[in-house]
Amino acid sequence: MDGTFELGPQDGRLLVRTGRSGLGRRAGHDLTIEATRWSAAVEAREPLDASSVEVTVEVEGLEVREGAGGVKPLTDQDRAEIVKNLRKVLDVRRYPRIVFASTAVGEDGVEGDLTIMGRVKPVRLAAARDGDRVRGGVTVEQSRWGIKPYSAFFGALRLADEVEIEFDVRLPA
Repeated sequence: MDGTFELGPQDGRLLVRTGRSGLGRRAGHDLTIEATRWSAAVEAREPLDASSVEVTVEVEGLEVREGAGGVKPLTDQDRAEIVKNLRKVLDVRRYPRIVFASTAVGEDGVEGDLTIMGRVKPVRLAAARDGDRVRGGVTVEQSRWGIKPYSAFFGALRLADEVEIEFDVRLPA
């Protein structure tokens, strides 16, 4: 499958999953956050290692989809507060985008540079093609990019440093 493709939310999902830590972790929620505004430029080539991908995520387009666990169910007000804190932590005014640019594409994964808040770090995404779909993900530690995980109740409830990023996209025919 050779070609250049532009992908976006209409072609699949890009999710961020968070966990909790600290003494007050039972009070919080494990979150599923969806990137609702993203784009990917894919150059598919044979051999596969001649391919490349660049993904851009608009931080303003990150939306809370689900909150599991916790003492009480997640409310709309909770979701709005989480999004507000997320945009503050990621300094959306100075850094409106998160970007991944591949440096190597292989059968079972993609290596590349992930830029968050102006800091560039290498990552390796697991990826597998199944027919017209590509699924995969990576676990990242927020602190590698200088992000201090959100905390509340004087640090008794904290977001875990590791967050999981998952994707499931449909390739064009």
